[in-house]
Amino acid sequence: MHNVVPLKEEYEEKKVELEKTEAEIQEMIQKRLLKIQEVEHNVKSFQWRKMQTERKQKVSAGGDSQYKDGDAWVEVELKRVQKFAVDVTLDPETAHPGLILSDDGKQVHHSDVRKNLPNNPERFINDYCVLAKQSFSSGRFYFEVQVKGKTDWDLGVTRESINRKGSFTWGFHEIITLRHQKGYWNIQMRNGKEYKALDDPSVLLSLKSGPQKVGVFVDYEEGLVSLYDVEAAALIYSYTGRSFKEKLFPFIYPGHNHGGKNSSPLIISPVNQTG
Repeated sequence: MHNVVPLKEEYEEKKVELEKTEAEIQEMIQKRLLKIQEVEHNVKSFQWRKMQTERKQKVSAGGDSQYKDGDAWVEVELKRVQKFAVDVTLDPETAHPGLILSDDGKQVHHSDVRKNLPNNPERFINDYCVLAKQSFSSGRFYFEVQVKGKTDWDLGVTRESINRKGSFTWGFHEIITLRHQKGYWNIQMRNGKEYKALDDPSVLLSLKSGPQKVGVFVDYEEGLVSLYDVEAAALIYSYTGRSFKEKLFPFIYPGHNHGGKNSSPLIISPVNQTG
């Protein structure tokens, strides 16, 4: 008197139920991940604002009232870090074959002609990047790069063991996957107006005006990387609380020339130390 269901029919029904359950679980996981990313972004933004406030208060505590208002406090900070300026030259042994370096190693831009260069371990192959000859594993250092006339660029520092051979898609969103959590501490500009700090999660930067020259300061022991708009004496972004365990190299990505629209070179500039 028992009800009997064919095994195949029962199997198909359970399979459909299982697939539906798996789809619901995946959807729930995706919603949870998006929520976590949103919370992380809010926390990072809060930490960034808090850090700015604390640094302003630290300068003001020095007793010089002229720095208590506005962003003039950054001028003091910038002058301080510029005292750690180092001479940086680009290393042709690391340059992507599509990049052109000046003879003095101070300028780089992208060319449509890809040179036939040896694929040595240090060289970037699918990534239009170049590192400096100089590396740092302690102390503080600072350098400046002129970005005038560019529509795309990345600047900052990277650890020695980063992947230089992987295949990556160079889009505005894909580059985030490449950079954060992979040993790069930098900012990027895309389309002549979109600025991001590729932190974890990435932070969209609202700048009053596009920088013409960017200063990069690193305090190895403190785990700090700060990037400045030199001419405006403005702090663009700071990576804080990092734990550096490898050599750090100045890192430059001049971007594809885009038919001449982004053909201007990135130029490592001498630091004008004043005050």
